[in-house]
Amino acid sequence: MTGEPSRHVGVVRVPDFMPYEVGLDWQRRVARARIEGRLETDLLLLLEHEPVLTLGRGASGSASGMGSPVGSPAGSPSPSRTEIPQFEIERGGDITYHGPGQLVGYPILDLEGFRKDLHWYVRTLEEALILALETLGFRGFRVVEHTGVWVGDGGGLDHLGRPEVAGEAAGASIGAVDDRVVHDRIAAGSLRKIASIGVHVSRWVTWHGFALNVRETALGPFSAIIPCGIPGVSMTSLESEGLAVSWEDVVTEVEGGFGRAFGARMEEFGQGRLDRLGLAPEPAGPDLRPEPTLPAHG
Repeated sequence: MTGEPSRHVGVVRVPDFMPYEVGLDWQRRVARARIEGRLETDLLLLLEHEPVLTLGRGASGSASGMGSPVGSPAGSPSPSRTEIPQFEIERGGDITYHGPGQLVGYPILDLEGFRKDLHWYVRTLEEALILALETLGFRGFRVVEHTGVWVGDGGGLDHLGRPEVAGEAAGASIGAVDDRVVHDRIAAGSLRKIASIGVHVSRWVTWHGFALNVRETALGPFSAIIPCGIPGVSMTSLESEGLAVSWEDVVTEVEGGFGRAFGARMEEFGQGRLDRLGLAPEPAGPDLRPEPTLPAHG
């Protein structure tokens, strides 16, 4: 994209760990305000959660059921019997973990101002993270069948299509040539997942979003589940891949990658503005029941 970005996205950085139920209620309230026109600015909420397991619409069964949680390997200890709470939520995708050392981003965007295309939106979220990693000196890519960002052995099969240029070809990547090669590399651990994406859209306003593993400490609880419902997947982090970078630098580059991918100017959206709008985080309130809803992605 050329020229000065015409769109503006406010960035809210949360300095402390946030309980998941607070973040869930917060993004729902912000999304509702965007849908109703009380919030005139798109936002990107960036934070770290306290440990939690979340189950999207792609998960089968119930998080409240007996035995191992949805997606847990046979014979594995159930996180529900430790201190890790579970939430069934409206985003796409299967089961995943959030916790310290993982940067979580919740874009609250009105796609009427971007592009009313859910496939494009998910691919552009991937692109934002790929661009951020690139700026940090690290290469990430897509895997066609599995939404998110991956690292490891691309083996020359991947094509990093740019959504604004390649259109539908933006999804082209590892997996476009031979699915068996992809599955073998995932099973062998030569393809590793570093970022997950799960979104929800109502009246073309988005919430939920992405989770980028930054520190190695973010990976432990993944071993008790089948992350994103992908058997044999290895989750990784920037630190685990040998990239020594400050948290502040990661946040800054994710903001920058988001702005470049979406063609938007990123601006700080301060606590005072949230307070004036009645949209500051607060103890979780009543559930937001989405009205006309588009299909969610995982």
